[in-house]
Amino acid sequence: MKLLKWALGTLVLLGVLLIVGSLLLPSRTHVERSITIQRPPAEVFATLNSFRRFNEWSPWFAADPQATYTYEGPAEGVGAGMRWSGNQAVGTGSQRITESQPPARVVVALDFGGHPSMATYTLAAEGPGATRLTWAFDTEHGYNPMSRWFGLLFDRMIGGDYERGLARLKTLLETAPSR
Repeated sequence: MKLLKWALGTLVLLGVLLIVGSLLLPSRTHVERSITIQRPPAEVFATLNSFRRFNEWSPWFAADPQATYTYEGPAEGVGAGMRWSGNQAVGTGSQRITESQPPARVVVALDFGGHPSMATYTLAAEGPGATRLTWAFDTEHGYNPMSRWFGLLFDRMIGGDYERGLARLKTLLETAPSR
């Protein structure tokens, strides 16, 4: 009986430590990656300001080529949207452009089943005919202890995906004829 009380007390103490510890963790997660693409900002912007070519460079498309995609709203700019439903690797979700500032910035609202987040594409001219593109991901955790602990893993979880996606976008745009 003494051992059971000790084990229960230890579990309660660990639970309290996890919850209190989570309050010391950031309530927000930010992940970003950048790349230079040898195309002018207007050309890069045109690809990012619509979801019609997203799967040509998306790092997740190959994880489930059988996933279904539907497009909503205008073809480009604010209001353009895309929904997807796929296997466990891809999941279900949606994204919608909420801000479009040619040729410098596109902001996308992401929803992965009730957990809203934002992706931001920031473009800056870098030399003649080149663009520095930064792809950022931001999400709020609020007071959810598990979400805050999980937030510590986001950079490792999606950072590599962002790097692969940016590399694919670079290849796509640099091998296409210049507009």
